[in-house]
Amino acid sequence: MKDRLGISLFILRVTIFIVMAMWSIDKLLNPGHAAAVFENFYFIAGMGGTILLVIGLLQLAIEIAFVLGLWKFWTYGFVLVTHTVSVVSSWQQYFDPFNNMLFLAAIPMLGACIALFLLRDEDRHLSLS
Repeated sequence: MKDRLGISLFILRVTIFIVMAMWSIDKLLNPGHAAAVFENFYFIAGMGGTILLVIGLLQLAIEIAFVLGLWKFWTYGFVLVTHTVSVVSSWQQYFDPFNNMLFLAAIPMLGACIALFLLRDEDRHLSLS
């Protein structure tokens, strides 16, 4: 296999997209859950369905551009920043890891986001840019 790096970066891009898109779709399909996440982790109370719909659609549009490999500095950067905010906002869960095992999965994903951002110019496999 001659382009192992390219295929590896593509796999990172697709799998990161799947996770990020699910959180965006959650805002569209389950705004009550999304509002609770905003209140409990970001300390933003009273998020209504309309604003969550707008946020979810904007995020999903950027994430689709990300998975297509478009505007890499901006879309890969957006994914990195939004996931970093998510990881940092969950800091308390990391102090009780055995009761919050699923939160730990966000840490290697953050590493994947950082690696993909740093190697974005090498990520050309099935990329539209």
